[in-house]
Amino acid sequence: MIRHGETAWNAEGRVQGQTDVALSPTGEAQARALVAALAGERFAALYASDLTRVRQTAAPAARALGLEVRLDASLRERHYGKFETLTYAEARERHPADYARFRDKDPHYDFGSGESLLAFNARAIAGVAAIARRHAGETVLVFTHGGVLEMVHRHARATGLSAARDFEIPNAALNWIEVAGEEWRVRAWAERGHLDAALDDLRE
Repeated sequence: MIRHGETAWNAEGRVQGQTDVALSPTGEAQARALVAALAGERFAALYASDLTRVRQTAAPAARALGLEVRLDASLRERHYGKFETLTYAEARERHPADYARFRDKDPHYDFGSGESLLAFNARAIAGVAAIARRHAGETVLVFTHGGVLEMVHRHARATGLSAARDFEIPNAALNWIEVAGEEWRVRAWAERGHLDAALDDLRE
């Protein structure tokens, strides 16, 4: 599983969510670097979120591996409602009470018009589980977002939704997950030897 490459909004600390933002030149270079990182690997299929930044990240690897990009909306980032387009600092200043619930990882808080952690987690895990069932015994490449990767890591390690995040989710890093029925395992995480640098997914 791979988080999309860097965008200008990532560099600015701006909330993207489901707002459709393209890769920056840095992100495009990261997408090209993935080709060498994945060389020699064999994948039965390639899935990607349908948002532009993920499709752009997946495209070079798909061409190199000769795979069709299968778009899957269940792999989209969390919907951050009224926080989207704001920087985290702006969200904290303009919506202090809402920001406190977000910061504390209130599982029921949905930004008024977005997705709660509970709803987002259910969507993300169901989407990845469906792909795993479809490709039992195979290795599949999945391009997605930092939030989806966070839900997958928490699910695999049963850490709960509200605990502080103690792992990184860099742009365009490789994350290897093994799914065997109901049992999920993190085999390797945040591999980024192919990258000059990568930003962690913003956290609070």
